[in-house]
Amino acid sequence: MTAAPLRLGTRKSPMAMIQSRQVANMITERTGRAVELVGITTFGDASRAQLTQIGGTGVFVSRLRTCLLAGEVDFAVHSLKDLPAGPTAGITLAAVTARDDPRDALAARDGAKLADLAPAARIGTGSPRRAAQLLMLRPDVRPVPVRGNAGTRLSRVTSGEVDAVVLAYAGLARIGRLDAVTQVFEPDEMLPAAGQGALAVECSASRPDLAGLLACADDPASNAATTAERSVLAALQAGCSAPIGAYAAGTPALRLQAVIVAADGGTVLRASAGGPAAEAISLGREVAAELLRRGAGRYMAVSDGHISSGDGDR
Repeated sequence: MTAAPLRLGTRKSPMAMIQSRQVANMITERTGRAVELVGITTFGDASRAQLTQIGGTGVFVSRLRTCLLAGEVDFAVHSLKDLPAGPTAGITLAAVTARDDPRDALAARDGAKLADLAPAARIGTGSPRRAAQLLMLRPDVRPVPVRGNAGTRLSRVTSGEVDAVVLAYAGLARIGRLDAVTQVFEPDEMLPAAGQGALAVECSASRPDLAGLLACADDPASNAATTAERSVLAALQAGCSAPIGAYAAGTPALRLQAVIVAADGGTVLRASAGGPAAEAISLGREVAAELLRRGAGRYMAVSDGHISSGDGDR
């Protein structure tokens, strides 16, 4: 008897559907199990309010998790940067996919780079992290809040509503819009969000057999690196308005960097540490402790557990 297809819960945006289909195909290829996509509208997708007003990027995740726990879908796929860093009862992180390019990218008219933009240029972003680091690089620009999927944000550049937008390079690659990229920020210029570039696969903790099957999609190196990054957020108990970047790389040892930038870009706190990938969680806690010693607490808002530094730009 053929097993019923697994139901994969996903947001309905073009980028989310593409990402989820990639994971579905991977699971089918590696296990032979058919997977069907189930599109779900989240509160974050339905609301037009800014993310910092409605609870951060966790609003893109909670509806999918509710469907998981209710048995309406078998598993869910999220952009890992949108996933709250704190544990959630009844939910298992079954896999972290191989990470794509984690960097941020500028999309501006006429091929302009950040240095080419006119004084007081308007740069669209829904991320306090990106806004703060933009002001760190160019104090004269004006970050302005934008919502919507990547295509919608790019259209605001074309229409002249903003002079540029900043988005995740990996997301633009997935939707085939690298043509819009005019500059890619290296990590020493703009440190990415924790988990940026990787996808998270979640299922109910009550289904260990399914978690074992989904583990076929896991990439151990990406899992270790993003675990270290997300450990920084968890240890800081940072809310959605905290402008925190975190990035780890290397094998078998990891090198973890984190940065907190004041909203006006004028104060920058950095910390880094290295250690074995097996100690990713403690590495993140070590970096968080150093940031706190340097005064990080004054730049963070404690939320209701929705600890994230992404901006739902998929």
